[in-house]
Formats: sequence, C-alpha cells, structure tokens
Amino acid sequence: MSHEHVSYLELLARGAATEAYDRPVLLARANGAGPEALAELEEAKQLALRVRAELEGRRRREAELSALFATAHDLAGLRDLDAVLRAIVQRARSLLGTEVAYLSLNDPAAGDTYMRVTEGSVSARFQQVRLGMGEGLGGLVAQTARPYVTDDYFGDARFQHTRTIDTAVRDEGLVAILGVPLSLGSQVIGVLFAADRRARVFEREQVALLCSFAAHAAVAIDTANLLAETRSALAELERANDIIREHSGVIERASEVHDRLSELVLHGGGVHDVARAVSEVLGGTVEFTEAGAGTARRAGGHAVREGDDWVAAVSAGGEALGTLVLHGRPDLDPVDQRTLERAALVTSLLLLARRSAGEAEQRVRGELLDDLLDAPDRDRRLLRERAARLRTDSEAPHVVLAARVDRPARDGDTDAGRRESADRQRLWSAASHLAATRRGLASARDGGTVLLLPLGPGETAADLARQTAKSLGGTLREEVTVGASAPVRAPLDHPDRVAVAYEEARRCLDALRLLHRSGQGAAAEDLGFLGLLLAERRDIGGFVDRTVGQVVAYDRRRGTELVRTLDAYFASGMSPARTKDELHVHVNTVAQRLERIGRLLGPDWQSPARALEIQLALRLHALSDAVGGK
Repeated sequence: MSHEHVSYLELLARGAATEAYDRPVLLARANGAGPEALAELEEAKQLALRVRAELEGRRRREAELSALFATAHDLAGLRDLDAVLRAIVQRARSLLGTEVAYLSLNDPAAGDTYMRVTEGSVSARFQQVRLGMGEGLGGLVAQTARPYVTDDYFGDARFQHTRTIDTAVRDEGLVAILGVPLSLGSQVIGVLFAADRRARVFEREQVALLCSFAAHAAVAIDTANLLAETRSALAELERANDIIREHSGVIERASEVHDRLSELVLHGGGVHDVARAVSEVLGGTVEFTEAGAGTARRAGGHAVREGDDWVAAVSAGGEALGTLVLHGRPDLDPVDQRTLERAALVTSLLLLARRSAGEAEQRVRGELLDDLLDAPDRDRRLLRERAARLRTDSEAPHVVLAARVDRPARDGDTDAGRRESADRQRLWSAASHLAATRRGLASARDGGTVLLLPLGPGETAADLARQTAKSLGGTLREEVTVGASAPVRAPLDHPDRVAVAYEEARRCLDALRLLHRSGQGAAAEDLGFLGLLLAERRDIGGFVDRTVGQVVAYDRRRGTELVRTLDAYFASGMSPARTKDELHVHVNTVAQRLERIGRLLGPDWQSPARALEIQLALRLHALSDAVGGK
C-alpha cells in the first residue's frame, strides 16, 4: 500500500474535512508523480470521499435516532402541557437544524388550526396567525393528515394561498417549509413544522424523522391532556374536602380567638399583640394602621373587602382611631369576618386606655416643664422627685427647643384659626411622644411647643434641633421649625437657667422664620454672626474659630500670612492687584495665598454672606489679639 493511500486512511480515521483530501494529490503532483500515479491517487481520493460520506451519513442517522429516543424519553417524563409543547418545538428545530420550528393545534369549535408554540420566530403577526382547514401548507396537512414539504413556499401552487397566511409567512421571511401531522389514530390534532428562511430541500430521511417525532409528540400531548383532566378532577375533590374541613374549623377558630383576646386584655396586651393573635387564628397577616385619610369611610363597624384585603374600622364614639387590615385571606367567611370585627372592637378599647394613660403622662410632663419656666424658685428636691417618677435623664446637659408649625397663609382663608389650633394640638401631642421616648419634657406654649431634651453622647444643640425638626415634621407631615438654646447643665439644680434658655431658643426660632428657613432646626451657632446677637452668651471666640479658625491655625503652624492677606484683600475691595500693592508682593503670591484660603474655608468663602461673616470674624480676631497683647 502506497504512502498516499495510507494518508487517505489517516484522514478517514480522524474525520478530516473534505478539503484535506486534496492534499495527497497536490503533494504527489508537486513531487513530480506521473499521470498514472496521479490518476490512481484521484481514484483513491474519490473512493475515500465516498467512504467518508457513507460514514457521515451513518453518524448522522445514529445521532438522529439517539436524539429521537432521547426526545421520546424526555416527553414521557413531562406532565405539563405547555412544557410538552415547548419541548416538542425545541427538539424539532434542533433535530432538523432549521432556523424556525412551530406547532399548531386544531380548534374543532372554530373549524381551523391556530399557532400554539413557536421557536426562533420574530414576527408577532406570524405567531398569532390562524389557518382554515385546507388553507396554506399547514391547513392542507391538518385537512389531509399527510406531510407536505416545499422548498419555495410562495412559488408552490399545490395549496391554497390566502392574503392573511402569506402576509404572516412573508413577515417571518420563511421560504422552505416542512409540515407533518400530529395524529392520534385517525384524528389529526395539529401540525408540527420545521422551516428555513432560505431555499432548502428536505430529504426523505428528514421528513420521516419529523413524522416519527410527531407521532411521539402526539402521544405526549394526549398524555399531558389526560393528566391535566385528572389533576383537575382531583383538585375539585380536594376543594370539596377543604370546604368541609374549613367549615368544621370555623367554629373552633371563633372560640379560640375569643379566648385569646380575653386573655390579652386581662394581661395588659397591646394593639400589636391583638393583631398578631388574630393573624395566627385567621391564617393571614393582620396590620394595624393609625387613623388617616380614608379611615372615616370605613367607620360602619363592619369588615369590608378592599381588593384582596379585608378592612375593619377601629373607632370609638364616632372618632376614627385606625384600621385593622387582613392580608392573605381574600375569601373570608362570615364567621371570620365577625372575628376581625371583634378584634377591631378590642383594639379600640386598648387604644382608648393607652390614650388616657398617655394624656395623663403628657400633662404631668408639661406641668413639670411649666414649673421650671414659670416658677424657678420651687423646691428643687420636689422637682427632682417629680422628674424621677417620669424617668427623665436629670444628669445629662439639656437643650431647650422652641418648635412651631409653619403653614403658609392663604388669602380669604376663613378656617385658618381652626387649623392653627389643630396644628398646635397635633404638635404638642407629637412633641410629648418624642419627649417621652428621649426621657425629656414637653409643653404647649406661646402658640407652639417647648421641649427640654437631654443631649446624647457627642451630640450638639444644633444636631438636636435638626433631628427634632425632622422627627416632628415627619410625624405631622408639615414643616416644623425648631430653634435651640445652648446646652443647660443640671437644669433641675438651676431651674432659673431654663427660662433664659427658652428665650434664646425662641429668638433662634424667630430668626429661622425671618431667614426663610422654615422646616429647619438650628441653634445660635448655626446662624453665624447673627447667632452672636441671639445667643444668651456671646461666644465670640467660638464664632471666630468656626469662621476663620482654620486660617489662623494654618498661620500659626506654618508661619504664613494668610490672615494678613485676607485683611488686605477685603480692604482692597477684593482686588488681587490692589492687594499685592498693599502687601508689597507679586500678584502670583496673592493668587497662591487666596487659593490656599479657599481650600481651608471652602469654595463659597467669597459669597456675600460668607465674606461678611469672615470680615467680622477677622475684626473680632484682631480685637482679641489687641486686648490680649495689653
């Protein structure tokens, strides 16, 4: 056997591409082989190519049979009809290697066949098309129960073309189409298709393969339908049993909820304890919501359905206190509805009891703060005892805060007075709750509310003012402005300081409103030089340090002249050119110093408001240095 013949065997053994079989002939020609040798090699090449084609065909048939068996096995394991149909179409496309595969099912009532599942389709019109019996290639397959194939759909006159079907096929761009029937006995239940967007000849083996696959698919569809019907019948039986069990359990739940609610009330349970107990009994989730918009319309005393939820009003004496909302039980029987209504009644009783206790505590807290403000000469020991009973934090430094609701005035508003009164009441209630949670005091005063709250670790008066404005504003859903005093140490030992601090807090509050900063919280230290005028103690050093302290410290550390440059810059009308003449330095030096100052003071240091404060701080700094030098 020649070396070239061995090369062909090696090519066959490793499954080389068709082009590789030309190489032995080309090598022999290049080596000067004679015509006879070249002819023999050409004959050997053709023989090798035929053997290769035969092997390739066998491998393809083996792969198709393997895929067919695997598909039949997969379909046998499927139970859901949609999953069966998707698997059928996906495997059909994979087996035949086409761009598109799809499946239509017959509709006996309408007398046509409709598209059910597609794979590889991009046209919405195609995915929704319906074919009358005998119309188009698919309608012909459904009518005759025979496979049809075309390598050029629009040029094929064997079947009836309609505008609707042709438009859908053209939208999808299909050219070559193979359709085979899905049959159960003599009944055609649908059509399975494989199609390409280019001309293609479907071989007899491929048609037979798709027909075999369609036979398996039809059986799988029938099995899925039978299983669906069986499951539906079983589900009906289960529902009937569930109804019987549910009715027998209703009486037990009603008795259980009565016992649990009674026990909760006797042992001092709260509103959320009631909601949790009813959630467990009714098998849903019960939430309590405070009174708000939309509550009053449910105040009829009965549980009503809203969407998938059930809502029961919580009210007393015509006043809406809130609602109980049951989620997760859209179908509620009358007994369970009455259970939810009984829980709403118990909730209203608990809320009234809690309100009475809360209002009593609020009054006591307000009276103690009023005494600190109006009668600072009272016995301090008695003041401490009263504070201890209210669990106030008497050791920490406290801040006095003045709070007010800021609602814009409206011309011709005849209800303004009534709304202002309601706002004051709501503000006092919210402030009292905040004071109780922070171990402080609160009282209604001067058209607003005054609070005495302890400072937390690392907290400043300004921080507390901002937090209080945010908290009260969020609770009331209105803008609440809060002014804060400087910290007061041991207010119960020095009650006279509380009244002084309250006046400072009121001045800060008024300043915020005049500065159009409604809805914010601030202390004197937040208001710049204006804070010097408002604060009870004139903290000049603190103002200078907050305003230009970084520049002063930089000069001390580096021995620079940034403070002197700032003085000259403002004295020269903020002109770098005149500043360099004043300092007798180059203009670049002035620019460098101003850049450094900007990094220390922030990018807005030359804005009118900041510039005014910086100039005042520079004067006060110079004055303090002059006084200290003496």
